[in-house]
Amino acid sequence: MATIYPSFAELGVPGPLLDALTRVGITAPFPIQAATLPDALAGRDILGRGQTGSGKTLGFAIPLVAGLADGYTSAGRPRGLVLVPTRELASQVQAVLAPLAQAAGLTVATVFGGIGQKAQVTALRNRADIVVACPGRLADLIEQGHCHLGDVEITVLDEADHMADLGFLPVVRRLLDATPPEGQRMLFSATLDDAVDVLVRRFLTDPAVHSVDSVTAAPGAMVHHLLTVAPGDRVGVVAALAGGDNRSLVFTRTKHGAQNLTRQLAQAGLSVAELHGNLGQGARERSLALFASGAARVLVATDIAARGIHVEGIDLVIHADPPAEHKAYLHRSGRTARAGADGVVITVQTPAQAADVRVLMRRAGVNPLHASVSPGSALLRSIAGPPAARVAPADGPAAAAPLMARQATGRGAVAASGRYRGRRSR
Repeated sequence: MATIYPSFAELGVPGPLLDALTRVGITAPFPIQAATLPDALAGRDILGRGQTGSGKTLGFAIPLVAGLADGYTSAGRPRGLVLVPTRELASQVQAVLAPLAQAAGLTVATVFGGIGQKAQVTALRNRADIVVACPGRLADLIEQGHCHLGDVEITVLDEADHMADLGFLPVVRRLLDATPPEGQRMLFSATLDDAVDVLVRRFLTDPAVHSVDSVTAAPGAMVHHLLTVAPGDRVGVVAALAGGDNRSLVFTRTKHGAQNLTRQLAQAGLSVAELHGNLGQGARERSLALFASGAARVLVATDIAARGIHVEGIDLVIHADPPAEHKAYLHRSGRTARAGADGVVITVQTPAQAADVRVLMRRAGVNPLHASVSPGSALLRSIAGPPAARVAPADGPAAAAPLMARQATGRGAVAASGRYRGRRSR
């Protein structure tokens, strides 16, 4: 029997925010929202866990905006702070917050590296009420005197476990220490590991704990395939899988690998874009826009895309390089089979990788369908579906070229400085 959750109105969401939600087509809460909203709207600290795609963003966006609706923000002193691990997630959170903030008469600014800081400094000076930031760039602006966290009333830490994985916890701790201890704090994460527990014990006061979905097992709507290939067949197999009429997200371990595979798939006639840390922010945004709009049916990415980025209708997740550990496998795979849809996850391994992948699958709680294949195998055609129209090889690189050309270098890409210095945002 399906669980019936209270409506947003029954959960206590203020009228102006209800209207804003309705205007963007959001009429019923997800489980994590139904669980957390009453406590969060009451001002309690929140410790929430749900898998990527579970609705965590709206679960903190609503109480954040509601809690700041009445008040005055001084220049360079935001009253709301959301810390996120990546630029892409910062942009996504800002997109969710924007209509709610507008309904409440608030403004939202994003702060992250990879681009110049001038516009970000201007937004702070113009009294941005809420700042969505990657830790490094925010720390840099604080060090330069452009921002102060002494007026922050509500702080949100999103994807806390990913922050830990990226080595951001020291700078995150310093930023949280700069916020008033009496403020409300909400921590949301896909997993609640030991590193995250350190933040919980130090910064959250008697938090309301809410957890939905198991992080130790992949959603049941996924079908998992494990395909063993000869090393020389790997690119051909990936091209055959991604060459159908499905929307495919392909993961590699390295930025260099993503660049090479993007070029090879484009040469095979696939409409493909790429997403990784060597790209400037504009190129990243263009790449995501191409994939989200369907102009590119295939996105080749490093693990930067595995967390927090939501693109509707991803049919296939292809691990062209098996991930290093099981949590990465689950987070990557969570890009498909979202919101009740079906999805297919394919891991491509060479015989030399088989032992490590076997351990990874066991820890992920996955029992995949195993086969040995070559680029012409019928199984690949069955998974890929009818072949999609090919683009001329000259057009593939041309479409991808703006996405491959500009690396995130220079002063605008610096993620932190001084005593706040941490690893640069990715």
